[in-house]
Amino acid sequence: MGLVAALEWLREPYRLCRVDMLGEMRDPAYAKINPRHETPALIVGGNRVITETMAIAAWLEARDGERRISFDPLSPEADRMHQIMGFINTGFTGAFGPLWAAMEMETDNPALKDALRDWGRDGVIERHDKLEEMIGETPYLAGDKPTLADSLFIGVARWLDFHEVAPKERWPKLAAHRARLEADPAVIYATALEEGETRQGTGACKGHVPLAELIAQMA
Repeated sequence: MGLVAALEWLREPYRLCRVDMLGEMRDPAYAKINPRHETPALIVGGNRVITETMAIAAWLEARDGERRISFDPLSPEADRMHQIMGFINTGFTGAFGPLWAAMEMETDNPALKDALRDWGRDGVIERHDKLEEMIGETPYLAGDKPTLADSLFIGVARWLDFHEVAPKERWPKLAAHRARLEADPAVIYATALEEGETRQGTGACKGHVPLAELIAQMA
């Protein structure tokens, strides 16, 4: 969702492909897009695939000629944006791993599930504490405009509510930042798309491509 919001901020034409992560993504044919059977994946030039969130973000940044979602690469603002992106994409996102593992467990092992949930909650709270400390006085994570750092954050931030870890108000600066982003038209649009709704965006999105068609193209 966060990368779709970034594409809306960037306003360059793109198309989307919806993937059922519990079904289609596990099909052997999906390996033509990503052999690790994961998302996200960005396809450029017809059949060249870029995977991993940070690699896709770097590709977008390099083509952001008007600096809509990034900064001059030699500027202090770019350094801060990259620092925050690195933190969000590693420790902040990774802290939720035990919670997802507990939710997706197929075996009936209540003790292990409880241990994973406790471990996950402690880690998520600690990482939120750290990110709360990192937030400065600017309206967005790296300055006066939403950037790739904000897109990575908003894509993961809602997991706090989904896993019922703690009230978001526990971190006032993060809560205010979330509210600002959740009111952004690009984030509203990306969230609606994720939920299967149709909304009016910037016009950058040129429609959806069926997964079967995309796999055939990759073959």
